Amino acid sequence: IFLCKRIYSIPRLYHFYPVHICLCVWVFIGRLVIGQNGILSTPAVSCIIRKIKAAGGIILTASHSPGGPGGEFGVKFEVANGGPAPDMVSEKIYQISKTLEEYAICPDLRVDLSRLGRQEFDLENKFKPFRVEIVDSVEIYLNLLRSIFDFNAIRNLLTGPNQIKIRIDAMNGVMGPYVRRILCDELGAPANSAINCIPLEDFGGQPPDPNLTYATALLEAMKGGEYGFGAAFDADGDRYMILGQNGFFVNASDSLAIIAANLSCIPYFCQMGVRGFGRSMPTSTALDKVAKVMKVPVYETPAGWRYFSNLMDSGRCSLCGEESFGTGSDHLREKDGLWAVLVWLSILAARKQSVEEIVRDHWAKFGRHYYCRFDYEALEPRTAYFIMRDLEALITDKSFSHQQFAVGNNIYSVERTDSFEYIDPVDGTVTKRQGLRIIFSDASRLIFRMSASSHVRATLRIYAESYEKDPSQHNKEPQ
Repeated sequence: IFLCKRIYSIPRLYHFYPVHICLCVWVFIGRLVIGQNGILSTPAVSCIIRKIKAAGGIILTASHSPGGPGGEFGVKFEVANGGPAPDMVSEKIYQISKTLEEYAICPDLRVDLSRLGRQEFDLENKFKPFRVEIVDSVEIYLNLLRSIFDFNAIRNLLTGPNQIKIRIDAMNGVMGPYVRRILCDELGAPANSAINCIPLEDFGGQPPDPNLTYATALLEAMKGGEYGFGAAFDADGDRYMILGQNGFFVNASDSLAIIAANLSCIPYFCQMGVRGFGRSMPTSTALDKVAKVMKVPVYETPAGWRYFSNLMDSGRCSLCGEESFGTGSDHLREKDGLWAVLVWLSILAARKQSVEEIVRDHWAKFGRHYYCRFDYEALEPRTAYFIMRDLEALITDKSFSHQQFAVGNNIYSVERTDSFEYIDPVDGTVTKRQGLRIIFSDASRLIFRMSASSHVRATLRIYAESYEKDPSQHNKEPQ
């Protein structure tokens, strides 16, 4: 079991026992593995779980939400494959949590989180001994990346005669040590390429969300034209954003599709092959166009990374991603922001083009999927329920089928509508009512989906996707 600290410093380690883990049997945990200084990125947690075959891992994180004493603080549980706990595991944990009557703590257990190595403790003879191991999580994760990428090619891109200047924003989350060690020390990027690399409890006062709204320091730097490649990470390192010179923005759905189309640039995929792709249902269908050309299947899942794990464990899926800036492959069972950035640098090194040129070439070949997401937040749950109920009744009525809607010079003809349902091809698990879809005859889509942000608030997300094949129409603003 791992404990990953993200926000608050830990002067002492509190150990709870007995602990109930995902196998639903009472287990006394005799060993903890913790990142140095209490810091681990989410991909690194997945990496270490898989490396030492741990029973699972606990991540304490604000993810991409505001942090600090007055901010968000979440708990993520990873199962033995290094991926997020499936719904059935989370529900079982929740049900058991309602039956617990007491817990014990060890207030005098003090662990030096800065000192690498094993520390042993005697806890009232319950463990003989109880072991805490502090590991260099950056080095363990780096060794995995070395086996995936051609580091010499990336190093030459960043240091060679035709080097590209990069700007990387860790947004004061846990990614600072990873960015400095891997991109700067290992791959040769100048130290001043990396900004906001000191992990702060409140992330410097802003949400560590890698998008155009919050990664403003990176965006302004890129707009100046000095840098050819920019990237930002969220607090725990599983989400990312890509920018090209002059602030050219690559949306997450396009990034996923472009990565898929260029997997031959990555030694890992040349060796392992490509067996299939996965995307969440709200993510644009740009990936589907690539899959059709490559003749590999695409699996459309509900939102949530946990749905990809079965596909990857069964060998069906090599690459997957979500519209919320999460992308990863079967090297782990988590989305992996730094991995995605290294894929992009590998593509730049192989194709010797700019970010914008690569994106525009992709649009010319596959068409452009204009894409926007609109979030209506803090809705009263009862109101949100009736909105979705009435909307479903409207779009599933027979009179709605084959309607046409004119928007500017475009005519959108309804091809089909549904309430999205997912049947896991591995174990047959059925997940219903995951969002309402209006799918048009030209592959454009409207998606309506509820996201419960708390017990007292709800968020309605509307995803709009308009497909455009004509290259002369690829320069419009998505909105």
